[in-house]
Amino acid sequence: MLQAKGIKKSFGKLEILKGVDLDIHKAEIVTIVGPSGAGKSTLLHIIGTLDSPDAGNVHINGISISSLSPKKLSAFRNEHIGFIFQFHHLLPEFTALENICIPAFIAKKGKKETMLRAHELLELLGLSHRAEHKPNELSGGEQQRVAVARALINNPSIILADEPSGNLDSNNAESLHNLFVDLRDRLNQTLVIVTHNENLANMANRIVHMKDGLIIP
Repeated sequence: MLQAKGIKKSFGKLEILKGVDLDIHKAEIVTIVGPSGAGKSTLLHIIGTLDSPDAGNVHINGISISSLSPKKLSAFRNEHIGFIFQFHHLLPEFTALENICIPAFIAKKGKKETMLRAHELLELLGLSHRAEHKPNELSGGEQQRVAVARALINNPSIILADEPSGNLDSNNAESLHNLFVDLRDRLNQTLVIVTHNENLANMANRIVHMKDGLIIP
């Protein structure tokens, strides 16, 4: 469902990605591991349409990302890709429920259906009792689960996560990792996760190793 072919990216004279090919299949968890500076996050940003490659192309569900205008690309990203980051990026002035709803409102989905879906996700993630709490009233683990729900609100084709448990203690990290497996098994969700966490990497269907801007065997 996702194919990246010949992806190259440089910043000035520094080559970050040197011709990366990556195929992701529906309902699998793929973790990308490797030393700092290997190009993991840059690759994630490119397949997530947050950055453009210098060469190569990305197809998601058969659609060539490079063929889309900026406006269509933004709409495509919001509809098909969910993002989870290390530091949650929840808006502090909004409740957990409101934060979850934001991508759906951006997609101009109706308020009633969006709120219903958000409540369903809160229940799925064990956070129904925290719906009206703001981020500063939530634990780190709860904030990250709200971020997961926000990533799921538009029923994306794929979820991309960049060090999602990097800011969590071991108990919350383990809980988040188990949640990812549950999302794959219950919702057929596809996840690509950049991580340094060996436990999370080993829970994946497939581990992709990167070094010096290349995927290595």
